[in-house]
Amino acid sequence: MEIKEKFGNRLKALRKEKGLSQEELALKSGLNRPYISGIEQGKRNVSLEVMEKLAEALGVGIGSLVRF
Repeated sequence: MEIKEKFGNRLKALRKEKGLSQEELALKSGLNRPYISGIEQGKRNVSLEVMEKLAEALGVGIGSLVRF
């Protein structure tokens, strides 16, 4: 499994743990829903800036996003 897929699976798991839809996560993070979907499917490379936005929106540290 590629790192992008591992990251996407981790993001999806954290999002579901927080009870958020992709749309809700998109709104909280300032990203758009298709981009969130692409990340979760392992199709998108994610910058550190995007990781920070996602972590803040989920209320976790960036390290939590990369604990696979």
